[in-house]
Amino acid sequence: MSADHITLKNVHKKFESKEHNSTIALDDVTLTIKKGEFVSLLGPSGCGKSTLLNIIAGLEKETSGSLLVNNKEIKGPGNDRIVVFQESGLFPWMTVLENVMYGLLIKKVPKEEAKKQAMSWLQKVHLGKFAHSMPHELSGGMKQRVAIARALVMDPEILLMDEPFAALDEQTRMVLHKELEKLWHETGKTIIFVTHNIREAVVLSDRIVLMKTRPGGIKNIFPVQASRPRNSSDSILIHLENRILTELEQEMEKVLKEELGSDYALEKDRLRDDPHNNLGSDI
Repeated sequence: MSADHITLKNVHKKFESKEHNSTIALDDVTLTIKKGEFVSLLGPSGCGKSTLLNIIAGLEKETSGSLLVNNKEIKGPGNDRIVVFQESGLFPWMTVLENVMYGLLIKKVPKEEAKKQAMSWLQKVHLGKFAHSMPHELSGGMKQRVAIARALVMDPEILLMDEPFAALDEQTRMVLHKELEKLWHETGKTIIFVTHNIREAVVLSDRIVLMKTRPGGIKNIFPVQASRPRNSSDSILIHLENRILTELEQEMEKVLKEELGSDYALEKDRLRDDPHNNLGSDI
């Protein structure tokens, strides 16, 4: 890894409602991410993962604290930071190729050059023969591949991914894990990846940032020291899953106690049944 790429220092985010009530989404988040690093943000729903991602993207502004990318303050969105969301967000009236070309055309890249670059990326995500298909003709996994190609064709320094595989079946998700890891290795992009899925995080990441429940903050940071390519049955990964699960359960317990009050009863056996489930995603 090389120099610091992203630096968050004492980041605080408060949302004000029309009723003048306030919600603290993030409190005192300090984190440094190296250039080319793959970092996952993991934690229960409502812990501020997506808010933190949106602040890095420039879609939200921190209430206080500082955010630097390449030692420069972030004041809004930029082509150096592209987001891939859970829903692909493809334009349904455009072909796959036109969707991937769109951002380049907005940047005034000549049409033939934009087409050439878009086709190159579609081939990298194994969708070259679907270039002239419409989005409704694609499976969910194929749509997300198009979304990734559309992001990477813009050549961002940082790829921000907000639960991009959450709606996909397990088999499709495993295939896309391998493809994403290959693209990350080839491009050297810095990736920040939001997920509820513990196994997804340990298989993909260099480090996992476990976030605590509201007000959102960093509970722990876990380096993933298994070699690549990774096998989910690796004892190192299984041990790490269980460590993360133990700490995540503590945060889930806080959420359930707050929401259920006197009706609360944590079913530990149920929660421990499968450590690679989307733990906390339905809270």
